[in-house]
Amino acid sequence: MTVRSRSRDARTCPALLAIFLLILSVHLAKSASEYDPYKILGVSRSASQAEIKRAYKSLAREWHPDKNKDPKAEDMFIKISKSYEILSNEERRSNFDRYGQMDENQPFGQSQHHGFRSFHNSFYFDESFFHFPRSRDFADSKYMLHHAQFNSDVLPDSHKRPYLIKVTSEWCFACIHIEPVWKETVQELEPLGVGIGIVDLGYERRLANQLGAHRAPSIIGLVNGRVTFFHQAVVREHLRQFVEDLLPQKLVEKITDNNYKTFLDSWHVENKPSLLLFDQVPIVPLLYKLTAFAFRNYVRFGFVDQGETHNARLLRMFNINTYAPTMLLFKEDTEKPVDIIQARGMKRQIMDEFVSNNKFLQVPRLVSQQLFDELCPVKQFHRRRKYCVLLITREDQAFLPGNKAFLDFATTNKKDVLRFAYIYQRHQQPLCQALLYNQAVVSPQVVILERRSQAGKVLYRSVSGGWNGSEEDKYLLHEQLELLQKDPTYLSSDATLPELNNEMAPIFIIQWMNAAYDYIIQIYDDLLYSNWREMMPILSLIFSALFILFGTVIIQAFSEPGDSKPRKPKPKEQPQTEDDASSRASTSSRPPRKDFVEVTELTDITYTSNLVKLRPVLTFSTLHFSFLNADKHRHWMPSLLRSASEAAWSESHCDDDEESSDYSGHVLALNGYKKYFCIFRPVFTGDDPNDSSSETSSSSDRRKSRSRSRSIHHKLDRLGLWMERLMEGTLPRLQVPAWPMLDDTNNSFTES
Repeated sequence: MTVRSRSRDARTCPALLAIFLLILSVHLAKSASEYDPYKILGVSRSASQAEIKRAYKSLAREWHPDKNKDPKAEDMFIKISKSYEILSNEERRSNFDRYGQMDENQPFGQSQHHGFRSFHNSFYFDESFFHFPRSRDFADSKYMLHHAQFNSDVLPDSHKRPYLIKVTSEWCFACIHIEPVWKETVQELEPLGVGIGIVDLGYERRLANQLGAHRAPSIIGLVNGRVTFFHQAVVREHLRQFVEDLLPQKLVEKITDNNYKTFLDSWHVENKPSLLLFDQVPIVPLLYKLTAFAFRNYVRFGFVDQGETHNARLLRMFNINTYAPTMLLFKEDTEKPVDIIQARGMKRQIMDEFVSNNKFLQVPRLVSQQLFDELCPVKQFHRRRKYCVLLITREDQAFLPGNKAFLDFATTNKKDVLRFAYIYQRHQQPLCQALLYNQAVVSPQVVILERRSQAGKVLYRSVSGGWNGSEEDKYLLHEQLELLQKDPTYLSSDATLPELNNEMAPIFIIQWMNAAYDYIIQIYDDLLYSNWREMMPILSLIFSALFILFGTVIIQAFSEPGDSKPRKPKPKEQPQTEDDASSRASTSSRPPRKDFVEVTELTDITYTSNLVKLRPVLTFSTLHFSFLNADKHRHWMPSLLRSASEAAWSESHCDDDEESSDYSGHVLALNGYKKYFCIFRPVFTGDDPNDSSSETSSSSDRRKSRSRSRSIHHKLDRLGLWMERLMEGTLPRLQVPAWPMLDDTNNSFTES
């Protein structure tokens, strides 16, 4: 009985397992077929991108949770957004049409629901085996980042505020574990001005690769375009400290009774207002650091701890209330602040508005094109005219009274349409030359201008008489400004201004050192936390260089001692004789070196082998260069010319060459098998200028004169052109019945 029950159980288990797998596969197929982005958006599979976008906008307005109070509105809105993400991307849409695939992590041809990976290794469940219907929290959807949005918006904005980015994926159980801490951190840091972002590792693989994030969950900090990974335990305090460490050092300076004067007087050099924050806490608040980071290019920030005894003088001088944080903003006047704000619950919006309204000095110095664009913007509309009153001066001691008088005039004549500024001629010479017609600044000059285009076109007018700061100068400037507001055509001159020099830009060596420091810190961080995927190219380069270096050392160490000895210089070559030439002919069979063309003497052996008995081959033949000693073989050339066909060689030429015994400079291209040759004759360049022969001289005198002329002038001037025609095959070919013997004095011919 026991044996039968065991056998029955053994038969029942595979059957139950098969039924379970069948039910599971049907459930998975059903759940996969339920989600169809085409049905959700209500479009056909052949719909265009315009139709898909139109349907998405219509459904998004209808099912937005803020407008639709249906309990299912949030889930429906997420489905609509997810469907549009799939169908708006051609690659994802193609994967879904072919494989029903919606996740870029899956390889092509596999279904999204693959619970069992392999039956060969073990009964293995994937994380997505139990496909519970999980939808992303609607509050997180506004933080989702896309590749184009990241590069166009987030990356430039990281120069104004830090970003905290979480990398997650669809079925990441560790991501669910850190979700409560992440939400608390977002609720704390976002009101302070920290940017928040979420990257889906499945849908934004390209963005994840750009950030260097290859696993989920990952938390990334982004400041000034630089990516930094968070490697500590995910606790709210650690994340807050991580964001604070991302900010540059020395954003906020600690101010006491001893250094406050130096801090406030630095507006001369820094060309920025100064802001002091008084608070009871001993450390600088993160809110204040974030504000200082956002406006670091405009305002200098200082922090005063009200609890320290070293700051009692400051508290009495400015009558600071110790029960609430206080902010004082100073410009040119260091004794009296131009603006004050005091509040118990200091908010980021209040601080931004306070600093934005006081970004510039009363009369700032134009030190860059960016500052010029913000102070004196280009005219867009008639009612938004902005006139820039510019003082061109110098930093010498004699010019300081006029500069101070211009500051006083600007302080008492504040108007919305006027912007007062000054420049130093020594630092902005191109701009001054364009406005003053290359005149040197003997006394300060005042120019009223209006910008008309981004290309630098301006309308301007110079105030006559210069500027000395007297009451008469102030009255004249005030009168011209009143006329300008009544009649805009008062600006009668026009010019195109060059771009301003950036006086505050660091020198190249400092920029290079900062970039090198950031690179070293990045390498150290990657090595410390074993980010080998990013470090592999650098490590490969380092090990390759070390391998080449040590390989070279080992080869030199084991090389023969004689190889390293310096070679003795070769003795100078003696003039070549006929015997030496004949002896070198025997070595002509050696293969020539590649760096030069070997020219050998034409002897009986080489003449017979390379010309007379030459047979055709299947490969392309090469050119063999040889020279012929005319004194040793003086009968060969006349024999060859006589054997040439008279149809291709004129009689006059034959007679002329037979009578002349000087064949030096002639070049022959011989085809041994087809028995033809092409001839290059030295060019007759004219009589010698020193020759006094007359036109009535005999033909023999002309031949002697020609011979002398050839010895004087270059005989091979046109050989290059002749070689080109030879390679093109356009030279006339002279046929011979047989090749004459090289050293036969009877001019006999070789048999074919």
